[in-house]
Amino acid sequence: MSLTDKAIEQIRELIRTGALPPGSKLPPEQDLAAQLGLSRNLAREAVKALAVARVLEVRRGDGTYVTSLQPSLLLEGLGGAVELLQGNSVALQDLMEVRRLLEPVATALAATRITDAQLAEVEHHLDAMREARDDIEQLNAHDAAFHRAVVSATGNETLLTLLEGISGRTLRARIWRGLVDDKAADRTLAEHETIFNALSSRDAALSQAAALLHVSSTEQWLREHLHSGEPLPFRTTPRH
Repeated sequence: MSLTDKAIEQIRELIRTGALPPGSKLPPEQDLAAQLGLSRNLAREAVKALAVARVLEVRRGDGTYVTSLQPSLLLEGLGGAVELLQGNSVALQDLMEVRRLLEPVATALAATRITDAQLAEVEHHLDAMREARDDIEQLNAHDAAFHRAVVSATGNETLLTLLEGISGRTLRARIWRGLVDDKAADRTLAEHETIFNALSSRDAALSQAAALLHVSSTEQWLREHLHSGEPLPFRTTPRH
């Protein structure tokens, strides 16, 4: 472990133990360095690294604060990493595998917790998907919103952030373009409808099965497309 890594770990420990709770202001750089037995340069580098990780927030002219430490904040970099992996076929398949492991269980949990208002939101995005079947941009947007609404119903912010992170918006759009080109969009829309119907009945097992079928179907399509050697479609204009 480098000296900078050790310095980062020392500040993290202050946060973990509650010595620096969320929203608290760090001591001035010189005092922080003295408190931790570090050089000012090491303290400065550690603070910079934790600011990049969104653990700390540097407010110009005011000081450095511990953030809210909410999962949505700390894990938001995951989505950016997924976007960078778009050209790596092995990584894409791994991401779909992770989604297959997490999303069906999340959907089952949502079935036991979803409120009428949340169910109405899911239905709204399903209706919008049906209407936008020839508009890839809108189709993709409501597809993402449909799944977000489902996972939001679990009340588990960490699970929501993880699943949103691995389901990159760009990848979703490229898959939808491919599904439309392969005339598989109607089948995929039907799978979303099955998920909604299972959620409406508050049936956890049925909801899990419906989500597993949907994700597995998409995963299979992606694997076949990648194995064919053809690049995923990048067309940005709607199909008419």
